[in-house]
Amino acid sequence: MISDSFKHDLLNRVDIVDLVERYVRLKKAGANLVACCPFHNEKTPSFTVSPSKQFYHCFGCGAHGNAISFVMEYQGLGYVDAVRELADLAGLAMPEFERRGDQGRSNADPRGPDLYQIMKRAEQFYREQLKSAPAAIAYLKGRGVTGEIAARFGIGYAPGGWNNLQTAFPDYGAAALKDCGLVIDGEGGRRYDRFRNRIMFPILNQRGAVIGFGGRVLVEGETDADEGKGATGPKYLNSPETPLFEKGRELYGLSQARAAIREAGRVLVVEGYMDVVALAQHGIEYAVATLGTATSSAQVQKLFRQTDEIVFCFDGDAAGRRAAWHALEVSLPVLADHKAIRFLFLPAQDDPDSYVRAHGKQAFEQLLSQAGPLSEFFIAELKGRVDMATLEGRSRLTHEAKPLLKRIAAPALQLQLLKQLAQISGITQDEAGRLTEMRGSAATRPQHPAPARAAERIRLNRKLDRELLACLLAYPPLVRDVPADIVDLSHAEGRAIEALMAFDGVEKLTHAVLQELLRESEHAPLLNQISGEFLDKDMDVDLARAEFDAVIVAMRARNPNPRIRELGDKEAKEGLTQQERDEFGRLIAEDAALKRRRTPPFTVV
Repeated sequence: MISDSFKHDLLNRVDIVDLVERYVRLKKAGANLVACCPFHNEKTPSFTVSPSKQFYHCFGCGAHGNAISFVMEYQGLGYVDAVRELADLAGLAMPEFERRGDQGRSNADPRGPDLYQIMKRAEQFYREQLKSAPAAIAYLKGRGVTGEIAARFGIGYAPGGWNNLQTAFPDYGAAALKDCGLVIDGEGGRRYDRFRNRIMFPILNQRGAVIGFGGRVLVEGETDADEGKGATGPKYLNSPETPLFEKGRELYGLSQARAAIREAGRVLVVEGYMDVVALAQHGIEYAVATLGTATSSAQVQKLFRQTDEIVFCFDGDAAGRRAAWHALEVSLPVLADHKAIRFLFLPAQDDPDSYVRAHGKQAFEQLLSQAGPLSEFFIAELKGRVDMATLEGRSRLTHEAKPLLKRIAAPALQLQLLKQLAQISGITQDEAGRLTEMRGSAATRPQHPAPARAAERIRLNRKLDRELLACLLAYPPLVRDVPADIVDLSHAEGRAIEALMAFDGVEKLTHAVLQELLRESEHAPLLNQISGEFLDKDMDVDLARAEFDAVIVAMRARNPNPRIRELGDKEAKEGLTQQERDEFGRLIAEDAALKRRRTPPFTVV
């Protein structure tokens, strides 16, 4: 785990303007700098960088964040790798406890061999072996793979035999070889190569370093005597989990495909290494593959950092549809309304490799254009599980949809799916919301208008809280001066203010540091949104203090009694009964009359 103090120090050393300008040409625009967004195609610059806030925001696609976020998004790196990249840039040494796990040092000795170097040497060994392996070369040529593509993906060959790696590693008994997953220690301490008589596909991380291998047998069904048991080996054999390699988080071909993904505006996810290679051979270079395991949420998140559209490609048989449904399920919690997932099912007799070799790039991309949206697959799959001709079947449809709808992170998509499910089930949207226990959503909230004054009070309170948050983000040391008794915890803005107040003891507190400290919190989306809204509002210390004082005065004036807060919170979440609405209106009128007697009028501009 990377300490908050290290991240704090790192962000205070890195200037986001200098960082972004390494990749994007910025132009001065008032207090900020602008450019065409590097994360989506546009002709008019909407990507804005604030030197004072050390924050970027695109008003076109919504991309935003601090220096760490930019490196993650632009280079497609995971969090730890992005921090390491920035630390190297700033001349800051990563703490030793970080290097042990993340730099790939041997677990037995943190100062021992670099596992990345060992994997690189193994890759070089396998590539050299391919040159003198006519059967492996003939196999690749038979699959239409040219020398150029083989070199691009670093394809090699692991010869048959038990100890071939000893040629590359004279110290064959070293613990680091096992840490890398290159060898197996069998019974009696007998050590042998994990990969034998296989075409070898190096798996790279997003920095281009080898972290694992996938090996494919030359002849399916041949004996692969793992651990001396004479068992038939699997068609594909992957590296085991190691300090460098975690199957559920990595994707084959992503390092090579990043530029093409950005240019195409989408990524194609297939199931096999040869699918990726064959597609690249035919000019479709934006494909990646899962690593012999079911798709994970971490992989979907990684891909969404590269592009706004993911197309999953599966075989059209029952197994392919099961795999597609699993991909849909793990995607639901990481969806966003500006992101899209589509599904392509190939003819039963084909996989991407065979289809593109038989029909070519144009035919494959024509097929790809017919991929259906997630919503379509979602509805069709659920309908296929029940008998829609019966009341019982339509009731079961709602039951099946309930846990899935709750997991959807994209509110607009969630609403649209709920509406469609209600329509095909023959019930109202409100009834569907109650049955799926989604009463808190905008789609199912009882449609009883709040008293006009109550609605205005809620609007003003949230507006004041947003203005206070803008002041705190513009000049974070002000968190030390927020009076605890004015914070209204009945809504998200108030809870975010409370969260910022927790950092009142942090020295050199900046906007970028605040954003980083709350990166994984429930408040991050709101704070990012407010940062974007107020990006053009360049406040120096004196202006921030003046606006802060004015907002505090206005917030002091609201201070409703606890029952008003209670009813206002309930109205926002689920609505009020008629009796409660009457009480709410009466209390607000009484409170307004009291304020007129004790407080001079104040207007927040």
